[in-house]
Amino acid sequence: MTPQQFFRPDILAERAYHVPPAHGLIKLDAMENPYTWPPEMVEGWLDHLRSAHPNRYPDPQAPALKQALRDYARIPDEAGLLLGNGSDEIILILLTALVGQGGAKVLAPEPTFVMYRQIARWLDVEFVGVPLRPDFTLDAGAMMEALQRQRPRIVFLAYPNNPTGNLFDKNVVAEIILKAPGLVVMDEAYAPFAQSTFMGDLGRHDNLLVMRTLSKLGLAGLRLGYLAGSKEWLDQFDKLRLPYNINILTQSSAEFALSHSEVFERQTAQIRQDREKLARALGRLPGIEVFPSAANFILFRVDGASRVFDALKRRGILIKNLDPAGGPLQNCLRVTVGTPEENLRFVETLREILP
Repeated sequence: MTPQQFFRPDILAERAYHVPPAHGLIKLDAMENPYTWPPEMVEGWLDHLRSAHPNRYPDPQAPALKQALRDYARIPDEAGLLLGNGSDEIILILLTALVGQGGAKVLAPEPTFVMYRQIARWLDVEFVGVPLRPDFTLDAGAMMEALQRQRPRIVFLAYPNNPTGNLFDKNVVAEIILKAPGLVVMDEAYAPFAQSTFMGDLGRHDNLLVMRTLSKLGLAGLRLGYLAGSKEWLDQFDKLRLPYNINILTQSSAEFALSHSEVFERQTAQIRQDREKLARALGRLPGIEVFPSAANFILFRVDGASRVFDALKRRGILIKNLDPAGGPLQNCLRVTVGTPEENLRFVETLREILP
């Protein structure tokens, strides 16, 4: 038997998720927090890890970490909590529940986070994309029509949206939650930068789930995501979670990091401030269309985006090229907000490249 005989044709046609090498480059492509931990915090972390026992399996329920997350994210006491190896695993768990349910569909406005569609495709679950308006806002009429016609079991709403960076209208989102025939998952990966959340609405809507990650906060290397919502729902999803999915070093490190939340609050406040400065600087460049962002990145459009992307990379700056996706993202690039020095270098280099 060969792989061509073993795998489905659509899997054979796929490409593995590609992470471009960034060695020696200013890395502004992956929405990471550019700041490291203060030296004294690093020393405290290493001392904290001395109490970890990597020869033992981690606690599969991670009660101490869950309590730290509840305190940090202000998760309602009555809400259930599910942990994942990043948000990607949580999306996988959610969509795995649809496998075998003939005709079950998942829906999201597009363009959005690619893993909703990607994981649905892997699991052979039908994905329905509803186009955003040209300005990347929600098309309320199209969303309501799709809810009624497609009857999705799960709706994903990235808030703020990735890769566009904007917050969807809360009134439209509230209407979607009320009219959705199934679950609505608010993906709040960029909550530290948005200062807007649906976490407090969990008790008012049984079909609402809020998904977050610590990656954008500054813990991307730990791979920790979490899902909050009705305990009745999360108890069932927990049955699909692999045992020991959150390793002992991630549990211990995240608990320690969250006990120093003031460090991350200072860093995210700096990033929010620098985001506005970077947006203004980009807006002053000729031929640049800047889209509003409530995340730690900025989407902008420029003629010849792929050429600009390549020119930046040759000059040592890596951002995200969305131009190959075409459609509403044609000629679009996305840049992560870096340190002030990195942002300045990016803008000055971009100015040199533009005609």
